[in-house]
Amino acid sequence: MASGVRLGRCILHRWSPELGDPTVLGWVTFGAYGLAGLLCLAAFTRAAQPAIRRLGWCTGLLLLALMANKQLDLQSGVIAVGHCVSTAQGWYEHRQSFQAVFILALMAGFAAFGLWLLWSLRRHLHRIGLALAGLCLLMGFVALRAAGFQHVSALLPAELAHFRAFWTLELGGIALIALNALVALRWQR
Repeated sequence: MASGVRLGRCILHRWSPELGDPTVLGWVTFGAYGLAGLLCLAAFTRAAQPAIRRLGWCTGLLLLALMANKQLDLQSGVIAVGHCVSTAQGWYEHRQSFQAVFILALMAGFAAFGLWLLWSLRRHLHRIGLALAGLCLLMGFVALRAAGFQHVSALLPAELAHFRAFWTLELGGIALIALNALVALRWQR
């Protein structure tokens, strides 16, 4: 019990919920996530094909979760948990190895998931291809941000490690998903 209390205090000391990106671009991105998420739920969840309905629900809910994360900065809470657990368990000094493995596993998982999505939804690409491309861009953005957050950016080429406009991946992915949902809504008329 005492170790759980210490862990909780460590986490609360290192992180508290606050606005993650209070800039104009942060709020625009927040709104874009919400709009695209609602468009997905409106457009794809009424599709005749069950695969497209499932994609619509999953994508819409994912975008709404990413919207909440955009301003609640939940990933910083996850990093605080990792720091406190690694310190408590005595492997904090070796964290960079664990971080590198985590980032590489995340990237491999995203790549495998993206390929699986493309394969399993190949018959519907004419209807949801833009949304899938947008999801792939968002997965790339999340992986690159995770690498930056975890100070593993040394693994990236120098021009990528210092590229400060990752938001183009984020907003580009959101825009493709929203555009596909708008087209799907138009088809339903």
